[in-house]
Amino acid sequence: MRVHVLGSAAGGGFPQWNCNCPNCDGLRKGTIKATARTQSSIAVSSDNINWLLFNTSPDILTQFQQFPELQPGRAIRDTAIRGIVLMDAQIDHTTGLFMLREGKTPLDIYCTDMVYEDLTRGNPIFNVLGHFCGVTWHQIPTAVGSSFEVVGIDDIRITAVPLSSKAPPFSPHRHDPHEGDNIGIQLEDTRSGKKLFYAPGLASIEPHLLPFMQQADCLMVDGTCWTNDEMRALGISNKLSLDMGHMPQSGPDGMIEALKQFSASKKILIHINNTNPILREDSRERAMLQQEKIDVAFDGMDFSL
Repeated sequence: MRVHVLGSAAGGGFPQWNCNCPNCDGLRKGTIKATARTQSSIAVSSDNINWLLFNTSPDILTQFQQFPELQPGRAIRDTAIRGIVLMDAQIDHTTGLFMLREGKTPLDIYCTDMVYEDLTRGNPIFNVLGHFCGVTWHQIPTAVGSSFEVVGIDDIRITAVPLSSKAPPFSPHRHDPHEGDNIGIQLEDTRSGKKLFYAPGLASIEPHLLPFMQQADCLMVDGTCWTNDEMRALGISNKLSLDMGHMPQSGPDGMIEALKQFSASKKILIHINNTNPILREDSRERAMLQQEKIDVAFDGMDFSL
């Protein structure tokens, strides 16, 4: 199973278009050691020919150009994407669907019933796509013990795990969280038995997640903020990381401490906010991650399990 990081930043990317925090300003001016990042998405394949896309970033066209494997060029119009899995209905994970509207056949999209509701009623992307290529919706099961496979993606078994989360601001049930608003994903290569656990929006490590994270050979999890009050301390927003559904990395209850209990050979942070000091490659915070053998995802990161 091959995993390719198309985008590694949180919503807004890095640098964010209207942000002059020390990270964004420093990257533009070339005064910090850091690399630009697009908004988060990954692609997975078992044969390097057919690919499964997880989330569709607003930066999707740039990401496709930077990863030629997704355009094999076998016909006048072609794609290597056999399906799209949406982890939630957030704008930074779904807006890229509009850029895929030119297809001759409906997009095969896998998501929960809650995400489907949000994308047909709250932010009706699916309805708009109905005027272009159309959408074939495949409901993702979240019941305990259930899993599914995507046609054309051989030898990968997918298990969705519901995560505690808020629905997007436009959701019809914004203030009434439902199971399926946000999910984590276990990907298992059925040939090798290797497993990836992917959860870019992880507010806490709930008890039901432990078996999946304990079994994982690779954990790719939420890297949004370093501290809970990161954005508040910079005067950017009054929102706390946990309020937004993202577990901060630092502190006794942070992601770094939580990951110590798991034996995965790869531990990777993804969905990194533009304010996070781990984006600076020579920062104290990055050094702390290196000491714990935790990697920071970057656009173009590629590995096999």
